[in-house]
This record gives sequence, C-alpha cells and structure tokens, in this order.
Amino acid sequence: MLVLTASVASAGAAAAAPASAPTQAVPNRTITLGQSYHIQFSGRLDRSVAADVYEVDGGDTSKSVVTDLHRRGRIVVCYVSAGSWESYRADAGAFPKNVLGRTLSGWPDERWLDIRRLHVLMPLMKARMDRCVRKGFDGIEFDNVDGYANQTGFPLTRADQVRYDRALARAAHVRGLQPGLKNAIGLIPDLVDDFDWALNEQCVQYSECRPYRAFVKEGKAVFVLEYHVPVKRMCAVTQPLHLFAQKKHRSLNAWRGTCP
Repeated sequence: MLVLTASVASAGAAAAAPASAPTQAVPNRTITLGQSYHIQFSGRLDRSVAADVYEVDGGDTSKSVVTDLHRRGRIVVCYVSAGSWESYRADAGAFPKNVLGRTLSGWPDERWLDIRRLHVLMPLMKARMDRCVRKGFDGIEFDNVDGYANQTGFPLTRADQVRYDRALARAAHVRGLQPGLKNAIGLIPDLVDDFDWALNEQCVQYSECRPYRAFVKEGKAVFVLEYHVPVKRMCAVTQPLHLFAQKKHRSLNAWRGTCP
C-alpha cells in the first residue's frame, strides 16, 4: 500500500459532502502505454516534474491543484483506499463498525474492510469517486484491493475480491474515471479487461513483474514503484517489459529515480 505520511503542502484540504448521484465526466486525457508517471503524497508538490501522469491524494488535493496540473498538460490520478478504513479521513465516521477488520500490518491507523458487504461499502466508495470527479481528476487508483490474500479478520475469498474490484471499476467508468489496478497480481487474469492501467509496488524486488505483460499486450500502462533495489537493476527488469518504473522514498515525497 502507499504511504500517506503527510498532506501534500500545496494541495489544500477538501472535505466535500458526498453527492447523492454520480457526477458524469468525460475524460479527454487517456492513460496509456508509454507514458511517464509521478506520484507524490508528502512535501510540497513538485509540479515541474516532466511526467505525463501525476498521482496525488484524492482527499488532500484541491480542485485548483488538479486544474493547474491540467494546464501543464498532465493527466491526474486520484488516490483512494478502497479496501481499508483510514481513521484520519473525513468520512471515517460513516463506516459501520461491523465492516472494520484487523489493523493493517505496519499501518496502525488503517483497518481492513469486509468487502463482501457491497451494499454498505459501494455507496461510500461512490461518494469518494464523486468527489474525485468534482475536483476534475482523470483517473483513480484503488488501494488495498487484495484483502483476500491478507489476514483481514474476515473469511474473504478470491471470488469476493474479484466481485468487489469489478464493482469499483464499473463505478469508476460510469463517472468517466480511468481505474487502475493496484498490486493484486494474482487477480490480473480476471481483471485486466476491467481496469485501464495498473500500479505495482516492488515487483522487481520480489520477481513478480512478468504477469503485467497482460496489461501491456492490451496497450495499457503499468507503473512500478521500487523502494530498495538499485535503479540500474530496476531498469534492466522493467524496460524490456515496457513498464514505467521509478525508485521512490517510502514517504512518497518529490524525489524519484528513473530509468535513462
């Protein structure tokens, strides 16, 4: 999962009330194979990075920042955790206690969600998507969409996860948002046609990059984040597979190490 250590300083705060119905949007900026990518969740947002796609936190980033990035020719992705409850979010109180599971390892402010309860979770997630749309985002990244492979406190199955992830992707498409599949490598065969792009953490470190050829074959972008492996090794693995990779600090600040 991605690190949310601090709000991006220039983003501003936003805690808009959920919309009662989807806000339609027609994206004119498409995330596709061959594009470059920049992600930043902490420190002052560096808007000068020459990347095609920017990913920023959906809750902390203001509409004015998204608009400015569009003026600079960037595609902008909204980060949302769809599989975990985060205690610091403005809508944290809207989640009933019976959908909250175990604490995520290493993340004391997050708890896994019971993704089987679509009737509870999907209205909450759709409200978050609507906020992303109102701010003008082009894409959306759903984090923690592989709970079935973790100790969540719920007896989640692979089928449960595929059902939930597909529901997220459908709701995003209805709103004109391009959904990205985060990690969940074991679900790629089921979900490659449902998601428009993919994001992976540490597939080089764990020798797990090859399954992303399924996305590449469909002309869909795959972005890779590495935290520990040397840039030279990262590039040697990802470039032949046509994956855009970068080395980042765990804090996901402005620093990035990219391939030549």
